[in-house]
Amino acid sequence: MENFDYLIVGAGLFGAVCAHELSKKGKKCIVIDKRNHIGGNIYCDKIEGINVHKYGAHIFHTSNKTIWQYVNQFAEFNNFVNSPMARYKDEIYNLPFNMNTFSRLWGIKTPQEAQKIIEQQRQTHFSENPKNLEEQAINLVGIDVYEKLIKGYTEKQWGRDCKDLPSFIIKRLPLRFTYNNNYFNDIYQGIPIGGYNKIIEQLLSKSVVKLEIDFKEFTKKFKGISYKKIIYTGAIDEFFDYKFGHLEYRTVSFETEVLDTDNYQGCAVVNYTEREIPFTRIIEHKHFEFGSQPKTVISKEYPTEWKPGLEPYYPINDDKNTQLLIKYQNEAKKLDNVYFGGRLGQYKYFDMDKTIESALELTNKIM
Repeated sequence: MENFDYLIVGAGLFGAVCAHELSKKGKKCIVIDKRNHIGGNIYCDKIEGINVHKYGAHIFHTSNKTIWQYVNQFAEFNNFVNSPMARYKDEIYNLPFNMNTFSRLWGIKTPQEAQKIIEQQRQTHFSENPKNLEEQAINLVGIDVYEKLIKGYTEKQWGRDCKDLPSFIIKRLPLRFTYNNNYFNDIYQGIPIGGYNKIIEQLLSKSVVKLEIDFKEFTKKFKGISYKKIIYTGAIDEFFDYKFGHLEYRTVSFETEVLDTDNYQGCAVVNYTEREIPFTRIIEHKHFEFGSQPKTVISKEYPTEWKPGLEPYYPINDDKNTQLLIKYQNEAKKLDNVYFGGRLGQYKYFDMDKTIESALELTNKIM
């Protein structure tokens, strides 16, 4: 019989932070994951000497100094700044929507010119009570920005026409009237030199880790292991055997290839905003770490309709799923030895800094 204080289900960022903090307090943790690697969705494959973000682009950014100092314990970060591009047909635009975008769209030079055009388009196409995402988006940014940079990308992302999507999906669309291509407003930003794996390895260094085994299989197979409490970062509905039904997600798949060139697109991320191209973006991984390797690795990202058995990515926080989540959360409240956390456990999309913040809050609470 081997005794542990905590069983942590999931070796991603949330579970790894919990394991590290509890281990520091003298608690004995065992961490399990159904995948064959640690790190969850921030895991990196090494291909041609390049750290490939296996589950999509992950750029660390935060305005929380405490969280920034926390992650810098485990890795040195470079000064990567996320400045994605958008491609519509044969036209290239800067993201987020800023003066470089507007200058390319309309051949203008000043913020006043851009604001005037956008306001004219808003007024011309204004909907008093927008009934769908299309009307809401045009109310916010006008027709040109919507048609070229939002419409096709959004329809691919959600798998349906913008006229069939509810308006509340887009509450705001930031317009920046400066020539600044930095996608994030956060003070701190970068990529860990050498990739994210080294961070997770250090976070889990004091814990026992078992891979390629899920929670239900573990409880049946390892009868000789005991634990007092569980931190569960898997899907909350799966924990309760889907007794109320499945929570819904959008998912993505990736088509990754090695190219015999040292530079394919000139930046880390290019969004493809026309509906006719099936993928939403191409990630060129070497640019996250300013790589000079002779070859490059790209990943095309395809949003797809989720169904049980596929990897869940983005929670669909509509009324239907919110009501279903409340039922599962009420069940969770009845358990005094199980804590649910992370994107799947809380059915909520988290940036990495918020994931760490949430894990620290949980461990502080339970200790």
